[in-house]
Amino acid sequence: MPWAWAVPSGHQKVFENFPLCNRLRYQPPPRASGRDVRGRPTLPSEVEIIVCDISNPASLDEMAKQATVVLNCVGPYRFYGEPVVKACIENGASYVDICGEPQFLELMYWKYHEKAAEKGVYIIGSSGFDSIPADLGVIYTSNKINGTLTAVECFLTIHSGPEGLCIHDGTWKSAVYGFGDYRSLMKLRREASLKPVPIVGPKLKRRWPVSYCRELGSYSVPLMGSDVSVVKRTQRYLHENLEQSPVQFAAYLTVGGITSVVKLMFAGLFFLFFVRFGIGRQLLIKFPWLFSFGYFSKQGPTQKQMDATSFTMMFFGQGYSQGCSPEASKPNVRICTQVKGPEAGYVATPIAMVQAAMTLLNDTSDLPRAGGVFTPGAAFSRTKLIDRLHQRGIEFSVISSSEV
Repeated sequence: MPWAWAVPSGHQKVFENFPLCNRLRYQPPPRASGRDVRGRPTLPSEVEIIVCDISNPASLDEMAKQATVVLNCVGPYRFYGEPVVKACIENGASYVDICGEPQFLELMYWKYHEKAAEKGVYIIGSSGFDSIPADLGVIYTSNKINGTLTAVECFLTIHSGPEGLCIHDGTWKSAVYGFGDYRSLMKLRREASLKPVPIVGPKLKRRWPVSYCRELGSYSVPLMGSDVSVVKRTQRYLHENLEQSPVQFAAYLTVGGITSVVKLMFAGLFFLFFVRFGIGRQLLIKFPWLFSFGYFSKQGPTQKQMDATSFTMMFFGQGYSQGCSPEASKPNVRICTQVKGPEAGYVATPIAMVQAAMTLLNDTSDLPRAGGVFTPGAAFSRTKLIDRLHQRGIEFSVISSSEV
């Protein structure tokens, strides 16, 4: 069995992206062995359904030993992810997930990178909307600039239709637990004691918590999530292992006009206050719709909302033309690129995840020589993943490029 997947209900889009599943029909979760089997499709008789439970390592081993690549869609990963990673490594299966939790992603690297390398398997996290568009967007920008890219500012815009925007509370829960336990991430990074990655050219200036982007005509706030962590880890890998010039990176979310800014500020203040306390986190998790001003819910988006929603990521990069020394001059090349695609959580994420897994199977000669725990950019920088994504609706393009 080349594929094994673990999916919560509502992720039928995952199956639509497998070549096999053009012939499959998604069904509501049935009952099996007294448990819900989440996301079970109608499959040909020769494909087996394996019921896994993270509290039963033997069931995870049974699944992993029969698969070449395991696709894990079940989060929050801080609670449900590590046993699956461990089972995959011990049983020789590679692994792809859609985690957007920096603590989990970085912890898996430090705990399992060497073990995965010894086994020759690839453990690749954040292979959904978090963080393939951002990570590969920077690599795409670096490949397209006429010279050496040194810094990128990324702006994410979510477009919604008349039905509005809604996000499932699974993402909300991951954010609540992540912010509530941010000290563990800080401790992990301190203990790692990594040597700083060199800064090429001027240091990228950080924007204010609320800033106005003239190029897009919109206010913006820092983008929370895994993008910055993942891109920085990728740039470290490319610099240390492939001797590429590292790129500084900052990510922002556009929020529209001043009314949206005020609304977001109130939601942010409520969130940051309540997330500090155990009872506050319980309230945030119990009433996501209330505390997020309607952006998150336990029901998630409707089909109409998903059909009318899309995303755009703009990358504003700067660097140096060939032969121009960063030590002796200011950046003299600018570039603007774009990654755009369909609804992020239920459409773009399955596309990205499945194409990452397909690339893992089909572009083996272009992967890092040894196995290990990798970011998408570190694993796929030399593969055809960008082309695969482009063909399936996550489009990469150059908007402008000029020498100053």
